[in-house]
Amino acid sequence: MVGSTSHHNRSMGACFSINHPPFQLNLTIASEYFSTTFTGLGLSSNLIALLVLIRAYQRTHSRSRSSFLIFLTSLVVTDFMGLLVTGSIVISFHVTHFNWAELDPRCHFCNFMGMSMVFYGLCPLLLGATMAVERFVGINRPFAHSTHMSKSRAMFTVLLVWVFAGSISLLPVAGLGSYHLQMPGSWCFLNISSQSLDMFFCLIFSLVGLLSLILSFVLNTVSVVTLLRVCCGPDSARRQRNHEVEMMVQLILIMAIASICWCPLLVYIAKTALSGKDPQVLPLLLWLRFATFNQILDPWVYILIRQAVLKRLCPGGRWTRASTVSLYPTLIRTSGPTLRSEAIRSSLVKAQVKTTLL
Repeated sequence: MVGSTSHHNRSMGACFSINHPPFQLNLTIASEYFSTTFTGLGLSSNLIALLVLIRAYQRTHSRSRSSFLIFLTSLVVTDFMGLLVTGSIVISFHVTHFNWAELDPRCHFCNFMGMSMVFYGLCPLLLGATMAVERFVGINRPFAHSTHMSKSRAMFTVLLVWVFAGSISLLPVAGLGSYHLQMPGSWCFLNISSQSLDMFFCLIFSLVGLLSLILSFVLNTVSVVTLLRVCCGPDSARRQRNHEVEMMVQLILIMAIASICWCPLLVYIAKTALSGKDPQVLPLLLWLRFATFNQILDPWVYILIRQAVLKRLCPGGRWTRASTVSLYPTLIRTSGPTLRSEAIRSSLVKAQVKTTLL
């Protein structure tokens, strides 16, 4: 009997070498009610946000806003697909109570879920950093942004982000790190361990996420300071700036939500891997739920922080559709010789184009 049990354990895939079914752990935070509620709420929220963004994209005539809406839409689609893929697996486990080792003896299914967790976890953070870069250039170098940031380039940038996140998620399949079944048996994730390859992959995952949040914070801070200098200047009453303010408010809220939701999990993974201790089930599940909140709360930023909603909350405000380009004369006065030289170069380029056309 003992021999058959040991043979069964040896025949299981590597993803079951640490945690293998059946599990006797029963935690409320990992119950089917939590999983079903989070998944259903997140999917419905992202679907509503997607419809709102599609309508906004169809109505916009600003190239700057169009690029930003492409990034926002890609973020919503990524969050929606992440909840759909991972939520479907977790809910299926709670409904059918399938045995991972019997269903997936070679760990293909477990590796797929682990890759999905890493990919759909990093994508929102990387896209948030990408949007911060886009807004930084759009506010501080508006002419260069309007010249170079086309819709096709925005879509290509999103594709690069997806490829980068996907490449990181494939590292354990290539041998750098590993994906393991996690307690209470409903999900697979990277192996949080102090072993060299596992620790290295844990640090890659954590540092990419944390550096994305730091980059977002720095660039958004600079962009907000620049926008405030323009908006609060002596002739601010004559400026039309609502779309720029709307985009920055959305981006700052996205960054704040991502930081609150993801920092605990990212720090916990790095700290546990470096300390050499085994991960504790309850803190890991708790911080994972925090991270899941990011996919639920993000859509409501796009749904609520819109001019249509702001007009109702503040009907006395002056709401127009101009972009930062309309603010450029003040930006040139307040931001020094760099922007002046850029404005001169842009004017020369436009003059050459007109001459060529004539």
